[in-house]
Amino acid sequence: MEPTALRVVVLDDEPDVAQYVQLILEMRLECDVRVLPSPHGFTELVRDFVPDVVVTDIEMPGGTGLDVLLRAREIDRDLPVIIMTAHGTAEYAITALRGGADEFLAKPLDSRELVAAVSRLGSSYRRTRESRRGRSVLAIGAHPDDVEIGVGGILAAHAEAGDPITVLTLSRGARGGVADDRQQESLASADLLRARLFLEDLTDTEIPVSDPTVGIVERVVAEVRPTTVYVHSRHDRHQDHRAVHDAAMVATRRVQHVACYQSPSATIEFCPTRFVSIDGFTQAKLELLGCFASQTEVRDYLEPELVLATARYWSRFGTGRHVEPLEVVRDASGITPSSAERADASTDTDRQGRR
Repeated sequence: MEPTALRVVVLDDEPDVAQYVQLILEMRLECDVRVLPSPHGFTELVRDFVPDVVVTDIEMPGGTGLDVLLRAREIDRDLPVIIMTAHGTAEYAITALRGGADEFLAKPLDSRELVAAVSRLGSSYRRTRESRRGRSVLAIGAHPDDVEIGVGGILAAHAEAGDPITVLTLSRGARGGVADDRQQESLASADLLRARLFLEDLTDTEIPVSDPTVGIVERVVAEVRPTTVYVHSRHDRHQDHRAVHDAAMVATRRVQHVACYQSPSATIEFCPTRFVSIDGFTQAKLELLGCFASQTEVRDYLEPELVLATARYWSRFGTGRHVEPLEVVRDASGITPSSAERADASTDTDRQGRR
C-alpha cells in the first residue's frame, strides 16, 4: 500500500535553503522529506527511501544537480527530478531540461511554484509506478539474440523495474550456428534478464507467415498476457524477421502496447517514432549480447563499439547519450514501456525533420 505522504529527497549544500524547502513541503503538503548536503549517499538513500520526487541544487560540493539527475535516471527513469539554482539564466535552464529534468526552479524559490511542482510530479509518478505493477513484457524474435540486439537495453530497464519479462524465440538459429549452443546462449541471456524463455524450433530461414507461427505467438500471448510487446519491424531484409512481424501483428492484436525494434538487417524504411534512452543499461545490453559467444566471434554487428555507436546515433532524436529506437504500432494509453521509460525516459519525436 502506498504511503499517504509524498516522499521527497532534497539536496542542497546551503542549510538554510534545504531547511526552507523541507519546512514548506512538510507544512503545505505533509511530505516525508530527507535532506542531503551533497550527492554523496544519494543512490543508497533513493534505493532505501523510495522517494516520489527529488529536488536538487545545481551546484554542490562533490557533484552537481545534473550528476544527481543522471543517478536518479539510472535507478528509475520515471523518478521526477526538480533542478533549482541561484543562476537564473537560460543556459542553466536549457542544460537542466535537456538533461531530462522535469522542472527548473530559480532561486529565490517561490513557495507556491515549489509546492505545485512537487505535488504534480509526485502524484503523476505514483500513478505511473502503480501502472507498472500490472505490466508484463513479451519480446519476440525470429532467432536467438534478435531481441537482445533490438531492445536489450530496454529489457534490462524492464528487469530493473521488476516487470515480468518473457522472451519468445521462434527458431534455434541452426543456419547461423549450432542449435544446441544457441539454445544454451539463449538460456544464459534469459537468466540475466530473469526472463521466462519460450524457444521454439521452426526452420531457420523458412519461418512461415501464417501457422504454425501465428498459433505459437497466440499461445504464448494467451499464457503470459503481456501488456507490452516488442517484435521485429516489417522493414527488414531478412525473410524470417518479416514473417515474425506479420504473424505477431495478427497474434498480438489485443495487446495494449506493440512496438517494433531495429535489427542489423533493417532497411532504410525503418522509421522509428519513439526513442528510448538506455543510459545506465548499456553495459547490461553488452552483457546480454556477450552470452551469444558463437555469434560474437563471427558477426561484426555484435562488436561492442558498433552496438554503442548505433545507440549513440539514435540519441540525436531522443534524450540521453544512448537510445534504442522503436516503431510504435499501438499505444493504447500513451504510457511508455520502460522503468526508468521510466520505462519513457523515452521520447516521442515527430518524424518531421529527422531526415
